[in-house]
Amino acid sequence: MVSTFKGGARRIVNIHEAKTHLSRLIKKTARSEAMAIATAGKPLVKVTAPDRSAAG
Repeated sequence: MVSTFKGGARRIVNIHEAKTHLSRLIKKTARSEAMAIATAGKPLVKVTAPDRSAAG
């Protein structure tokens, strides 16, 4: 499912998909593609890559 929610993430995945495809989703998130993890279609958390400029 691809949509936007108030946290700014364009991709919303359910918990089962996140567990099943965690490695792939981490790689996409590392390329600055924020995502949200949802349950029953309701976003619970936003996952983003760390701010590289603040990483030192």
